[in-house]
Amino acid sequence: MLLHACCGPCSLEPVRLLREAGTEPVIYYANSNIQPEEEYARRLETLAFWAQDEALEVIEGAYDSQAWEASVGRIGEAAREKHGVIIHEASNDPLTKEAPEGTPDEAEAARRARCRACYRLRFEETARYAAEHGFESIGTTLSVSPYQYTGIIREELERAAAQAGVEARFADYRPYYDNATTRSREAGMYRQNYCACRFSEEEARVEREMRKIARKATKESLRAQKAQAQAAEEKARAESRAEKAAYADKQARKRAILKQLREQK
Repeated sequence: MLLHACCGPCSLEPVRLLREAGTEPVIYYANSNIQPEEEYARRLETLAFWAQDEALEVIEGAYDSQAWEASVGRIGEAAREKHGVIIHEASNDPLTKEAPEGTPDEAEAARRARCRACYRLRFEETARYAAEHGFESIGTTLSVSPYQYTGIIREELERAAAQAGVEARFADYRPYYDNATTRSREAGMYRQNYCACRFSEEEARVEREMRKIARKATKESLRAQKAQAQAAEEKARAESRAEKAAYADKQARKRAILKQLREQK
């Protein structure tokens, strides 16, 4: 099996699961989408270092950013010009973090089209290499990420495999995302903070800034609520003190009247 891999951290769980099922995969690093080139090299280095310890073979595909720009980049630029930076906020459920699968709005549809073209380019390269070098099937680690379009990944993997005459072995690895995250952190692996391409880097940067602003707003709201609660508590204490003082004054006046009446007798 030729397993297309996007990076080291995303390869951990798919390789473990495949081996447990009796399949020994060969990693194929075909990712002309990764920019800049230094980022591409860093991800490959992390993958190769881990694979060496795991006795895994890693094959590097051609890095052709010009081919990526000619197809995916063109689609992304058109979407960027029309919609600006396209972002979406995911849920906290590891099985549903990806963008909604319902009818997308125009901007989200444009983003999906860009990602579909990117998957297609890389899977076609993977399937072509597999067919030319005697592999029976292809798979991908991309479905580990809950931030990818899992349904589209499956469609494009199966389409590329059928076109090349090999078997598509798709698996939804999203349930193992948290395991992969924990394992990669414990191993000290480099973990990227954006998908790969220049569009995703910009989108991720804006999303992080939005989350930062949201966290700040939440903190300010909590501080305001705390201040309100403290003010309410202080008001309640002041009212209680006033009531006690009024009661004490009333009792003092009552005692004074009783004393005066006793003296008159």
